[in-house]
Amino acid sequence: MLYFTSDTHFADSRVLRIDRRPFATVAEHDAALIQYWNEVVSADDEVWHLGDFARGPRDHVEVLLTRLNGRKHLIIGNNDPEPTIAAAGWSSVQHYAELTIEGRLFVLCHYPFRTWNKMGNGSINLHGHSHGRLKPMPRQFDVGVDAQGLRPVALEQAVTRPKVGRR
Repeated sequence: MLYFTSDTHFADSRVLRIDRRPFATVAEHDAALIQYWNEVVSADDEVWHLGDFARGPRDHVEVLLTRLNGRKHLIIGNNDPEPTIAAAGWSSVQHYAELTIEGRLFVLCHYPFRTWNKMGNGSINLHGHSHGRLKPMPRQFDVGVDAQGLRPVALEQAVTRPKVGRR
């Protein structure tokens, strides 16, 4: 199965304050997000993380990646430092990707676009960065955890409105 997510911000205390995530500590936040991820994603699934994965030294990020189910791809976000980008455990790392799934083009980037490739031909933009705060445009979907119940989301669920919100 194919999943998408963004803005997990593992090991980043700012997310508790700025995004008002319902956890008392970063350790509690990280443990919950790992649990939620693994409840949804199996070892054989593929996950596209659209940026702002984690902070911390490379070895910490690599341990975190081993604890999360699935084959993981990173679309680099503005809060992905070099140790996150360079960590072993990513199947691929890039700033932007395009996937064709069942004949439809999906444009993946950390940032939401105003326009995107083949927008007029029905392509879909999946993004993060906005933490569920932007009014969506047609065929544009925020797959970040703040907009998706703090969990990765399957493609079919990602492109369905309304958003599920936090659970």
